[in-house]
Amino acid sequence: MASQEDVDMTTEIAPQPTTTTKPTPQQQQQRRITSRNPQWTYFKLQLIPHSHHPIKNFVVDALTARTYLTSALSQFLGLMGTSIGIDILKIDNPPSSSPPPPEQQRTKPSPEYPNVWIRVPRDDGAAVLAALSSWVGSLSSSSSTTTSASAGDSEDGEGGGGIAWRVCAKGNYLSAIVHGSGEGVFSP
Repeated sequence: MASQEDVDMTTEIAPQPTTTTKPTPQQQQQRRITSRNPQWTYFKLQLIPHSHHPIKNFVVDALTARTYLTSALSQFLGLMGTSIGIDILKIDNPPSSSPPPPEQQRTKPSPEYPNVWIRVPRDDGAAVLAALSSWVGSLSSSSSTTTSASAGDSEDGEGGGGIAWRVCAKGNYLSAIVHGSGEGVFSP
């Protein structure tokens, strides 16, 4: 496991100055930190319903999200998929049907569907990506692997329909995923 260290720290002694002034401690040592093998892979996921009727108040809690994630991994990878450690970092549900306050209307738009931020071990990242992007689940209460209690109700009062994970972003560093691609940096 020592060969998979993700932080390599080296200390180099700076060359002595040619003047007779006393060097500051910052000039004496120069430290570099290099992250070569990140330990985690981060995903930003969106839970998309596939139903014929619009779903009102489609919200997801941590237990429901974990159930859907485990279902996707077990369908694609079997028992090995259920052993992959998943950390749910954040769940961003859409706001309720009431309009947001005026100060929130000027900020970034809220998501239409729930966003879930997770992290998995780096070595399992490719398998998790394949499992989540190919999974289609069910909102019906008759399914044994998924539940609809917190997933919302359709307009006619019936559950049903399918759901799927959309992989919005994937990366080895959380800051790159959170701040996005930077496409709006140079736009006026």
